Amino acid sequence: MAAVLGFAAALWGLGWWLGVPPRRRLVPVAILYLAVVAAHLLLPEGHALRAATGGGAEPWLALGLGGAVVLGYRAALGRLHARAAPAPAPPRQGTFREAELDRYARHIVLREIGGAGQKRLKAAKVLVVGAGGLGSPVLLYLAAAGVGTIGVIDDDVVENANLQRQVIHTDARIGLPKVQSAEAAVRALNPFVEVRPYHRRLTPEIAADLIEDHDLVLDGSDNFDTRYLVNRICAAAGVPLIAAAMTQWEGQISLYDPARGGPCFECVFPERPAPGLVPSCAEAGIVAPLPGVMGSMMAVEAVKLLAGAGEGLRGRMLIFDALHAETRVVRLGPRAGCAACGGYRAGAG
Repeated sequence: MAAVLGFAAALWGLGWWLGVPPRRRLVPVAILYLAVVAAHLLLPEGHALRAATGGGAEPWLALGLGGAVVLGYRAALGRLHARAAPAPAPPRQGTFREAELDRYARHIVLREIGGAGQKRLKAAKVLVVGAGGLGSPVLLYLAAAGVGTIGVIDDDVVENANLQRQVIHTDARIGLPKVQSAEAAVRALNPFVEVRPYHRRLTPEIAADLIEDHDLVLDGSDNFDTRYLVNRICAAAGVPLIAAAMTQWEGQISLYDPARGGPCFECVFPERPAPGLVPSCAEAGIVAPLPGVMGSMMAVEAVKLLAGAGEGLRGRMLIFDALHAETRVVRLGPRAGCAACGGYRAGAG
């Protein structure tokens, strides 16, 4: 029996020397103990192995019972200590946990963002309209960048045909509301941001209250009714709007902000295209990475605007032709008499 106990002590000491955690050190010792007990219970009386390990199972069972009592007592004592320990205080508003500082370090070292810009990102509330092709990269990169509160509204569910380009969703989440699928992906990427999913269509009855509660709106919707509605509410509330659109191989993006001197979406597109002139992605097709490119551009513009970095696309539209690898920028201006914003900035100066 002494030899077995000595061998168990040697196993424990070896584990300690190698830096193995105590719980893992218990595993080989427990296996040795069970093997000895099994030998006493299964081998015939008088067997040499039984004689060499104490002659009977009773001492080992008593030893095991005593060990179980000691371990149980220690576990119960640990739980009592954990309950008595004060809970860690949550970080103050605008401050960062150590994990966040490490996560956003490559933002903080950028001269144009720095600690102050990262704090503005953390304090920002951004609404993303649509959790599809454009919304997928937008949501992922806003979360990765540390935007503190991200709202997402969409009434659709994940379908198999979406997965060619809507990279925030997965095959396992087919049939799930897109906002719930997006919420799961965002929370998995960054647990330090708040996600607010709205599984419904953006209607005039709720649009004003929802948009006015945010600092910035990013529109990745796929229909003109929603685009014009979002623009009118943003223009009336003075909330900046970043919107992009795409088809086949080409995309466009701009910042619509009439409250700060730029045009609104309706200044640039006062009338909807005639039916059939702008076919949907299902009708015309779209190359898979294009939503990723345009959505990433939207996220970059959002980070710049919120952090106060660089020059944004207010008063300009960037057009990207993926098929021919060409990019061009056109100037935009407010339109006098615009039905959405009145073009008031056009004649304000």
